[in-house]
Amino acid sequence: MPNLNCEISESLMNALTARVRDTGEPLNHIVMRALADHLEVQHATLFQVSTSGALVEGISQGVVTVGELKRHGDLGLGTFADLDGEMIVVDGHFWRVSGSGDTNEASDSDLTPFAVVAFFRPEQTIELGSFASLDELLARLDRLRNSNNLFFAVRIDGLINRLRARAVCKKAGAGLVEVAATQAEFEFHRVSGSIVGFWTPAYARTVNMAGWHLHFLKEDRSGGGHVLDIQGEGLRAQVQHLDDFRMAIPESPEFLKADLTGDPSMALIKAERE
Repeated sequence: MPNLNCEISESLMNALTARVRDTGEPLNHIVMRALADHLEVQHATLFQVSTSGALVEGISQGVVTVGELKRHGDLGLGTFADLDGEMIVVDGHFWRVSGSGDTNEASDSDLTPFAVVAFFRPEQTIELGSFASLDELLARLDRLRNSNNLFFAVRIDGLINRLRARAVCKKAGAGLVEVAATQAEFEFHRVSGSIVGFWTPAYARTVNMAGWHLHFLKEDRSGGGHVLDIQGEGLRAQVQHLDDFRMAIPESPEFLKADLTGDPSMALIKAERE
C-alpha cells in the first residue's frame, strides 16, 4: 500500500495518541478511517444487513433495498425477501438466482433480509493451482489470510472444472434450515465465471457464519448460486482484508421480538454446507 508522510499540528498528534491509547486501534487505521470519512471514500468496510441467526429463526422479511446496498459495496452475497433466491454481487451489479435456476439482475427496489457487501479493492492476487474439493479450495484461501480476527473479501475468476451450487426457494416465514432441506441444486461443468464471498472470524459467529461463505455467478450471467462443492485449476484469487464492520439492524416487529440469544453455528453449517 502507498505510504503518506506529512506534518501535522501538535494538538492533532496528541489527539491521535490519546485515541490509540484509549481504543487500542492502530494509528494508521485511525488516520485512514478519518480520511476516508472526510473524503467520502469507502475504506475496507464490510456492510451487513441483519444477522444470519435471524434467517435461521425464519426472519426473512425484506428490510433494505438493493438500491441502498449499492451505496455500500460492489461485491457481495445474500438473499432476497422471503428467501427468494441467492444474491450474487459482481462489479456493482446485483443478481438473483432463483430456485428454478433463472438468473436476473435485481432491481433497486428489491428487498433483502440479509446481505453482506463491500467495495472490493484487492490487496493480493494469486493463482490457486489445482484443487479437488471445496475444502481444498477453502484451505488455499486460508493461506491468504494474515489474521483470524479480521474479515476478508475474496473474488475468484476463471474456468471451473466442476461446481455444485444451490438456490433457496421462496418460502415466507420459514427458517433457513427448513428451506435448505428443499433447496434446488445445480451442477456446472467446464464453466467460466466468478466466485465472490467473505471470511468471518469465529468471534462473530452469532451474526454471520464463521469461516468462508461463497456464491458463484456464470460469466454469461445465466446461472449460479451458493457454492456447495467445486473442482478447479488455474483460477485467479484476489483477497482484501476488511477492518471495519457495520450492520443495519432491522426494526421490524419480527426481529425485535425474536430470541436471538442462541448460537446458530451448527444450524448454519447444516444449511450452508449440506
